[in-house]
Amino acid sequence: MTVCRTRQGEVRGRTSPDGVTSFLGVPYAAPPFGARRFRAPAPPEPWTGVRDATAHGPTAPHAPYAPPFDALIPEHDIPGDDCLNLNVWTPAPEPGAGLPVMVWLHGGAFTNGSGSASAYDGSAFARDGVVCVTLNYRLGADGFLRLPGRPDNRGLLDQIAALTWVRDNIASFGGDPDRVTVFGESAGAMSIGALLTTDAARGLFHRAILQSGACHHFLRPSSAELITARLAEKLGIEPTPEAFEAVPLKELLPAQAELRAEVGADPDPARWGEAVLNMMPFEPVHQGLALPGPDCGVDLLIGSNREEYRLFLVPTERLHVFPESSLHAMTAAYGLDPAEALPVYRAAARPGATPGELLGAVATDWFYRIPAIRLAESVPGSYLYEFAWRSPQFDGNLGACHALELPFVFDRLDDPSYAPMLGDHPPRALADAVHRAWVSFARTGSPGWEAYDRTTRTTMTFTTPASTTVADPRAEQRLLWEGVR
Repeated sequence: MTVCRTRQGEVRGRTSPDGVTSFLGVPYAAPPFGARRFRAPAPPEPWTGVRDATAHGPTAPHAPYAPPFDALIPEHDIPGDDCLNLNVWTPAPEPGAGLPVMVWLHGGAFTNGSGSASAYDGSAFARDGVVCVTLNYRLGADGFLRLPGRPDNRGLLDQIAALTWVRDNIASFGGDPDRVTVFGESAGAMSIGALLTTDAARGLFHRAILQSGACHHFLRPSSAELITARLAEKLGIEPTPEAFEAVPLKELLPAQAELRAEVGADPDPARWGEAVLNMMPFEPVHQGLALPGPDCGVDLLIGSNREEYRLFLVPTERLHVFPESSLHAMTAAYGLDPAEALPVYRAAARPGATPGELLGAVATDWFYRIPAIRLAESVPGSYLYEFAWRSPQFDGNLGACHALELPFVFDRLDDPSYAPMLGDHPPRALADAVHRAWVSFARTGSPGWEAYDRTTRTTMTFTTPASTTVADPRAEQRLLWEGVR
């Protein structure tokens, strides 16, 4: 057992035989319920004595993933009110070590996930000389529903509170508060995209890694208010904070999941606003797109997976039954001219592609790749990557899909929760390369290849048998998106 001091009190962690010490379930804010419901996070209460930190704390309330994703995506659920907590893994739990720090923001479409899943165990980062922090933040309605008289984006405010805790306390765990890298995937990366232009987050992190998410996904207030009105209607209440506070979580959480399914079943912009495009009714609320500029003061590593959208097409068996008419409609909704764009996508090694396969390519670009490129262009000196290793699962159709890079980033190829996506014998050398690049970036600001610029557009492609840089991959497809948000 090892004890470290925080500003709220002492915590007791556990040291493993390999020398990594973990502190689990440490509160960074007060429980966000009762009088604190739907409000900005409040500081945690101090304690006397030594607080046990050898087991994960409660996770933010959320409904389970719907099939088939419940069997594919790592998830963890621990009930309890004290859900605004974090976990620390460190190789040197004493002040003065001055190690780089990495803070993980999990994904899950702003409605699912937690920082307590075994899939996000930070031991490999600590093994390699980095203090790793994972955290839980409010999800769904509690984190992102727009409510009159309450602050928007409470989930982002939780993340800022956690980063503030890191600034104030991480030196006690061996970390350097002036060398903090925040990294996240999907909704976690989109959160970072929002934090980059949030004044309250300025100075709390110095580097950022955005995996499969950037700055382009948010709801304008008018769209967010449509979501609030529909959720209130489903619950039979007025769209007020007081009315939502009175709804038990056992009723609110299923209603959230049902509402998201409604968006997919009837993607009418008049009902849902921007949510019809990304199927995320709970996400950050902003007036419009905001990209950080050259003076944002944060080093960036940004990327996506080559076949992200296949995660949403293959397990659901939509890949080979998606109709041609819907392909044209979705391509137009994304802002492209189908008559111009689809032949370009079909010609790119897809002469016999089904409408579902073409949708996967177009949606991957709109949802993930193009936002990553736009962010890299807005901050000179950024680094860009693409994860291209293809999973053998689903007869090889799953491909380099959304979330597939996670076990490689965390060097957790043997974690059973990843097996449904990885299959047997995932490439160890690729995990070494990806994990090493993330650690290098946290230590030095460089992942080990040339920065991206509009001339060379250097992009690291992570794949087997060897990863290598590519100049402007799939340029003809990228050019189609010029001028499209």
